Amino acid sequence: MDAKPGVTVRFYGALNDFLPPERRGQEFHHVTQGSPSVKDLIESLGPPHPEVDVVLVDGEAVDFAHRVRPGSRVAVYPPFHALDVTPVTRVGPPPQDAPRFVLDVGLGRLVGFLRMLGFDSLWRNDYADDELARVSHDEDRILLTRDLGVLKRGEVLRGYFPRSTDPAHQLVEVVRRFGLTARMHPFTRCLACNGPLSSAEPHEVQDRVPERVTERHSRFQQCADCRRVFWAGTHQQRMQALIDKLRDLERAE
Repeated sequence: MDAKPGVTVRFYGALNDFLPPERRGQEFHHVTQGSPSVKDLIESLGPPHPEVDVVLVDGEAVDFAHRVRPGSRVAVYPPFHALDVTPVTRVGPPPQDAPRFVLDVGLGRLVGFLRMLGFDSLWRNDYADDELARVSHDEDRILLTRDLGVLKRGEVLRGYFPRSTDPAHQLVEVVRRFGLTARMHPFTRCLACNGPLSSAEPHEVQDRVPERVTERHSRFQQCADCRRVFWAGTHQQRMQALIDKLRDLERAE
C-alpha cells in the first residue's frame, strides 16, 4: 500500500531532544493535512520555533511562513556556532550584543546564577504565560522556560528550553547555547532584584551590615535599586569557583 501523503523530515543537533527516540537522528515520514507552514509543521513534531535557526525545504532555505507541500523534504537545524551561515536565510534572530533574559517561575535559582554572571535577568514568582511572552517580545529578551507551550507562542522570538532540572547544569546549558563566557561581568548585578551594583565605602553601609562584617571587610558593593549590600564572603567564593569552571569548559571545547 502506498504511503499516505506527507513530507520527509529530519532534525539535527539538539532539536532531536524534543523527538521520540525512534525519530532522532534520522529521516522520517510525516503525514500532513494540506500544506502547513514550516513553523506549524516543526512545532507539531515537538521542537519549539525559538530553538530553530535554519530550515531547508527541498534544499532551499525558507522562512517560518513557507508552506510545505506534500512530497517535500524538510531539514531543520539549530543555531550554528562554528559554521558561518550568514548568506543563508535564517529563521532565528541575529545574536544579541548584550544578551538579556526573562525566566519563568520554575527557574528562580537559575536567575540568581545569571545575575551573578552580570546578565540582565528578569524573574517573578507570579509571571503569567502571556506576560512572559509579551516581555520577551517587547524588551527583546531571551525567554528561558521549561514550558513548551509558552516557548511556542508566536510572539516569542528568542528562547531556550533548559533540558536539565538542576540549576547549575541549566546554567552550563545557557552559557554554552548563547556563548556567554566572554560576555560575563561577574558580581555587577544584585542577586535579589537585578539592579546594578556599585562600590561602597565601609562608612556608607555600616548601618546595613552586621558590625562584625565591617570589622573584617573593607570592600563592599551596594545595589542602586534595593540598597542591599554585598561583600566577599564564603558564598561569593563558591560562586567564583563556579565561574572558573565555566571558563574552563570554554577552553576545553
